[in-house]
Amino acid sequence: MLPTASKGRAPSATRQPNPVFQYLRRIVKWQQMDIEYTFWQMLHLCTSPKVVYQHTKYHKQTKNQWARDDPAFVVICSLLLTVSALAYCAAYDHSFGHAVYVVISGLLFHFLLTGLLLATSCWFLTNNYLREETPNSHVVEQRVEWLYAFDVHCNAFFPMFVLLYVVHYFFSPLLVAHGFIPELLSNLLFMVAASYYHYLNFLGYDVLPFLERTTFFLYPIGLVIILSPILILSGFNPSRYVMNIYFSRWL
Repeated sequence: MLPTASKGRAPSATRQPNPVFQYLRRIVKWQQMDIEYTFWQMLHLCTSPKVVYQHTKYHKQTKNQWARDDPAFVVICSLLLTVSALAYCAAYDHSFGHAVYVVISGLLFHFLLTGLLLATSCWFLTNNYLREETPNSHVVEQRVEWLYAFDVHCNAFFPMFVLLYVVHYFFSPLLVAHGFIPELLSNLLFMVAASYYHYLNFLGYDVLPFLERTTFFLYPIGLVIILSPILILSGFNPSRYVMNIYFSRWL
């Protein structure tokens, strides 16, 4: 006898697991992370970022989602931030308590909280104002995934980390000095880092075929280029300003 469906009960649809929950679960599972591919991405984000976003298209075709399902990038960025913060503390401060404060500040404020805010803002903006209109009602509506918006921020953050944490660390004795040359070099370094961040932010959304007017994400670069000469002429040194926030007693 063939099985019959019970009356008054509709067949239940398979519930899709929450991608954010799955992402968070994999953070503690190192064996599931592709560390080698993550370092490959980090290298190419600094040298040829379009190659990284070409692979993002392949990821969409194979996994049916734009966002990474591997948290290795966030984990490695967090570890590198921790190491860089400890290096600054070793050079400019020897207090354990202050070192803990600097590490937590770098991880939570500079990377995670700022990233959550920027990713959420871009996610809201793209989904509400930059998506192409679909006149054909039979076309499946596509939306920017929040995790993908966070991925874009992480991708853009890493080269900025290299410039403003690593390169800045080795040249910090010169950059925090008084005088026009340190001010000029510091402003140029921050200008390049901020401009490259916004350029990578643009690439991340420009690769999505259902978005339009993505050049909007390039506009902040113009503002950065306009502000930099003004800051240089006014004698503002961003390196001294940032370092004074954390290490004012030692500068």
